[in-house]
Amino acid sequence: MHHHHTKTRAVPSARRSGFVPPRRVFGRTLPWVLAAIALLAAGLGVWWWKSHEAAQAGSEADRTAASAPAGAGGGRRFGGAKTAQPVSVQTARRQDIHVSINAIGAMAASNTATVHAQVSGVLQSLNFKEGQQVRAGQLLAQIDTRAFQATVGQVEGTLARDKAQLDNARIDLTRYRDLLAKDAVPKQQFDTQEALVRQLEGTVKSDQGTLDSARLQLSYTRVTAPISGRAGLKQADLGNVVQPSDVNGIVIITQTRPIALVFAVPSANVPLITARLRTDQPIPVEAFDRSGKTPLATGRVATVDNAIDASTDTLKVKALFDNRDDALFPNQAVSVSLQLDTLKDTLAVPQAAVLRGAQGFYVYVVNADSSVSTRVVKPGATEGDWMAVEGALQPGEKVVIDGVDRLREGAKVEVIASDPNQRAGANAPPGGSRRGARGAAGAASGAASGVARWNSVASGTRPSPLASGAAASAASDSSGTAEQPRWMDRVPPDVAEKLKAMTPDERRAWFQKRRAEGGARPGASAPN
Repeated sequence: MHHHHTKTRAVPSARRSGFVPPRRVFGRTLPWVLAAIALLAAGLGVWWWKSHEAAQAGSEADRTAASAPAGAGGGRRFGGAKTAQPVSVQTARRQDIHVSINAIGAMAASNTATVHAQVSGVLQSLNFKEGQQVRAGQLLAQIDTRAFQATVGQVEGTLARDKAQLDNARIDLTRYRDLLAKDAVPKQQFDTQEALVRQLEGTVKSDQGTLDSARLQLSYTRVTAPISGRAGLKQADLGNVVQPSDVNGIVIITQTRPIALVFAVPSANVPLITARLRTDQPIPVEAFDRSGKTPLATGRVATVDNAIDASTDTLKVKALFDNRDDALFPNQAVSVSLQLDTLKDTLAVPQAAVLRGAQGFYVYVVNADSSVSTRVVKPGATEGDWMAVEGALQPGEKVVIDGVDRLREGAKVEVIASDPNQRAGANAPPGGSRRGARGAAGAASGAASGVARWNSVASGTRPSPLASGAAASAASDSSGTAEQPRWMDRVPPDVAEKLKAMTPDERRAWFQKRRAEGGARPGASAPN
C-alpha cells in the first residue's frame, strides 16, 4: 500500500515576517543617496563659485580704488594693503631746553609755634579768627586777671612799708653819724644803725622783685602771638580753665611766608648745585601738584643739607617760596622741578619720535618722495614732550611720531593728522539716526551692487568697478536719508558739486551714461 505525500514548497520565515533582504533595500535607496550627493556637490560648487566671483570683484574694486586720484575719495581709508603706511609727523626744530631734575617733596613751615597759656586761669576771650594771618605780639586770648591784680596790690603794699622803714633808718643813721663825730653816741650804736639800713635796703629790693614778678604774671593773662604766621584752629574754648601744662595749648601758628620745601636730589647733581650757590646765582624751583601737571608756585633754592644720605645716595635740598597767596600748606606733598641749566637754541624733537634699536637711538625721517629713512641720534635733556638730540638731523625735517610699529627703511608712508579729531571722518555728528541712515544706505548700496554683479554673471559679463560704484551710489542716493550720499565719496570734489546741483532725473541720466561707458549692462537700473 503506497502512501502519496503531497510536496509543499517551504516558505522562508523571513519572507513570512515581512523582512526584505539587504541587497534589495540597497538597490531601492541607492538612487536617492546618489541624488542627495549630487545636490550637495552642486550646492557646494555654487557657493564656491559665488565666493570666488565676490573675491575677484572685491580685489578689482580695491585695485580701482588704489589707482583712483587722491581727490576722488574712493577705496580704503589708507589705500591698499601693500601701499603707503599712515603715519603722523612733527617737524624737528631748535628751541631752548631747560635741564631740570624732577623729584617729590613736602612743604614745611619756616617756623611753628604752639601758643600755651603761661599762667592758669579762666579763658575770657579769643581775639583771632581761625586761619588768619597774625603778627608777632598780637593779642590772641585774654585770661581772667583779678587774682593776679590782687597779688600785685599786696606786693605793692609790702614794698611801700619796707621803703618807709628804710627811709626812717637812713634818717637815724645820719643823726648817729653827726653824734658820733661829737662823741655823743657809742661807735657800736652807729654800726648797728648802719647795718639796719643795709638790711632794709635788701628788703625793699626783694619787695621790688616780687612786685615785678607779680606784674609779669599779670601780663601773662594777655596771650600774644610769639611769631608772625597763620593761625590754626583753636584748641581751647571760652570759659575753660587753661594751664601751662596743656599739651595742645590755645592755638598753633605756622610761619608760611615764606614757606619751605624739602626734597632730595641724586648726589651726581650736587657739584652743579653747590657751584651755583657759591656764585649766588638763583636756582629756580617749580612746585606742581601730585599729578605734576598743575603749577602751584615758583621759588628758589635756599640751602642744602650738610651730608649725603648713604642709603639713598641723595642730598636734601631746601627751597623757599614767598607764598603770598597762601596756596601752599605745611606737610603738602608736591612734585618738584629743579632747573639746573638751560640749553640755548638746541635741536629738539618730540619724545615719541625717538626709538631704540640695535643701532642705538634713532628716528624715522619722512623724505620728499614719501619714503622714510632712519637717522641715528643721541638723546639729551627733556622738557615736557620735547627732547634735545644730537645727530644727522636738520631743523625742519619731519620725524614720525605715530605709526612706527610697521615701518622699515625706505617704506612708503602717508602723512595723516596727529590729532585724531582732525582726521577724515572724525567730525561726523553722533546719533542713532545718523547711524541708522548710514546702515540703510549701506544696505541699499550692497543690494544694488549685488544685483549688478548677479546680472553681469548671468549674462556672462563682468561689471566694471565704475558701474558697480555707480549702482551702489545710485542706491545710496535713492535712500532718501539726510546723510551725505555715498557716491560723493566716489567722485572728485568738483564732480560731486555738479551732481549735488542736478535734479534726481539728471543725476540718474549721468550715472547711466557712466555705466554705459564702463561696459555695464544697458538694462541696469538707474538711481531714482
